[in-house]
Parts: sequence; structure tokens; C-alpha cells
Amino acid sequence: MDTKAFKLQFITHFTEQYSYLDSARMALEGGCRWIQLRMKDASDEEVETIAVKVQELCRQHNATFIIDDRVELVKRLKVDGVHLGKNDMPIAEARRILGNEFIIGGTANTFDDVKAHYLSGADYIGCGPFRFTTTKKKLSPILGLEGYRSITSQMKTEGINLPIVAIGGITIDDIPEIMQTGVTGIALSGTILRAENPVEETSRIVKMVERSSCQI
Repeated sequence: MDTKAFKLQFITHFTEQYSYLDSARMALEGGCRWIQLRMKDASDEEVETIAVKVQELCRQHNATFIIDDRVELVKRLKVDGVHLGKNDMPIAEARRILGNEFIIGGTANTFDDVKAHYLSGADYIGCGPFRFTTTKKKLSPILGLEGYRSITSQMKTEGINLPIVAIGGITIDDIPEIMQTGVTGIALSGTILRAENPVEETSRIVKMVERSSCQI
């Protein structure tokens, strides 16, 4: 598993301008090497149609491809892995279904969540929200910088060595400070898609994340 790819994860979204496929393509063209296809309210058939196309794009760019929630689809398409939210299938059950050759990520909001995912066999943690965001509105509390510092510190104390990715309402201006809290990387969606040129914005963010993580 390419830990360098954890520095920037892009979570697909659609807007009036861009489709899920467009969003993944632009992030890849901008240098992101980790794509999570998240289509919460879509049917399995709709997700599969898009997933096959995103999988091909990710292969062309040598990028890691994760699908949100759909464990059986992940297994059937042989994508790189699955990300499981708090209300999705338990990580331990997904691990039994997928075995060790697939990446499994889990959403966490507290250190207890992180520890539980670690013990259940997760490969990485998506931790948030950094601030309020409609895509993570069911999670609480808002973590902020202090929340990440506290969680990464407790992880160190307990010897939990898992990549941890900050998520939730993060803007480009937040990146340097977040990367100083001990997290491995950040996950973005709207920040990239709202930019005037999403490809250029992704490229700028990739460089910023690299630079910020080098200073830790």
C-alpha cells in the first residue's frame, strides 16, 4: 500500500458542472493518487457503472481506488479497497469477506473509534470532521486542530500505527496547520470542485501537502 498516496485523498462528488467521473478524472490529472468513489444515495447498479470507469482511470494514473461502503462490489470488481462509515458494515465483517488483499478504511470521530478500528483490522482511518460539513453532518464533535493533536498523541502513546487522514470542511488554507498535528494526510472534495480550475487546484494542494508534511 502506497503510504505516499495518503497525503491527499479525493472523495468524488457531483455538482451542476461536474459528474462523479469528471471529479475523479480532474483530481487524477492534478496529481492526486487516491480516489474514493462515494455515491451514498445511488443504487448498486449506478455505482458499478461509474466504478468501472473510475477504476480504469485510476489504473492509467497508477492511483489507489477505494469505493465507499459497497463491500461486495469491491470484491467483485477487484478494486483496491473499501471505506466504511459508522453506519456501514463493521470492519471486522468486511475483513472476513475481503481477506487481507484489500484495503479497508474506517471513519472515526474519537480516539475510541480509532482504537476499535485498529483492533478490527482497519488499514487506515478517515478522521473528522475538522469543521462542520454537510457530507459529514451526522458526525460529532467537530475536531479542529486540537482534536487531531489529541487523537494522534493518544495513538502514539498506545502504539497504534495507522495512517490517519483528516476530513471534513477542510480548505486549502487549513492544510499547513492540519499537517502539523500528526495526521498522515487530508481528504478533500468540495475544496477542489469549487475551484475555478480543479486540475490546477489539485496540483497546488498536492504540492502544499507534500511541503507541509516535510516540515513535521
